[in-house]
Amino acid sequence: MKPLVLICSRDAELYLFLSYILGVDGFTSEPASGMKEALALADEKVFQAVVLDCGPASATGSTICARLKGEPRTGSLPVIALIAPGAEDQYLDLLKAGIDESFVRPIAPAKLLDCLRTKLALPKPGSNGIANGSWLCCGSLEMKLDAHRVRGNGHDIHLGPIEFNLLRHFLEAPGKVFSRDELIDAAWPDNIHIGARTVDVHISRIRKALKAASPGSVIRTVRSAGYSLDKPDG
Repeated sequence: MKPLVLICSRDAELYLFLSYILGVDGFTSEPASGMKEALALADEKVFQAVVLDCGPASATGSTICARLKGEPRTGSLPVIALIAPGAEDQYLDLLKAGIDESFVRPIAPAKLLDCLRTKLALPKPGSNGIANGSWLCCGSLEMKLDAHRVRGNGHDIHLGPIEFNLLRHFLEAPGKVFSRDELIDAAWPDNIHIGARTVDVHISRIRKALKAASPGSVIRTVRSAGYSLDKPDG
């Protein structure tokens, strides 16, 4: 069974990013948007760890941590805080609440994953391609899944979590035409309704990023069908 991690955050983009990198590394996750929901879920389900998003405008992270640490059922749960820039003053309160580890964002995905594996005494990932940190490649375009990193012609390409998920889907099957519905299933959570126009906007963002760093990588529009990442010649 995959380790279940509770992610407490009001930032939907951050949750998508965290849930994705955790999923790639063999974890599964549940979201909570606030203290009440987080505590209710922790009482209802068996989690192996908790990740708290501590924003500058909220001091609930230390309160959630203290409540979890004060309950016999959840007191031994590793709790990791991700402190937003500008919220570093929360560090002392988190320590007093019993936080197990804290990082100031942005944090390298591998660092968070290593921390979770250490806290849960889990082995390093096995021998499959993703776990070995191998790159998905198409021409000059490369993606390293465990590091959430994309390169074009050796230059880093910075993408948001939705764009990263979409590009990964294309890179896993270059030349294949994906409908908008297939792309929605691949890149967005099941409980969020997404229209075709939203897909087009995110594809446009990817194209703009590729044009700057990897002009030979082209996402082609296939009329009435969807989109495809062109395979390089030869």
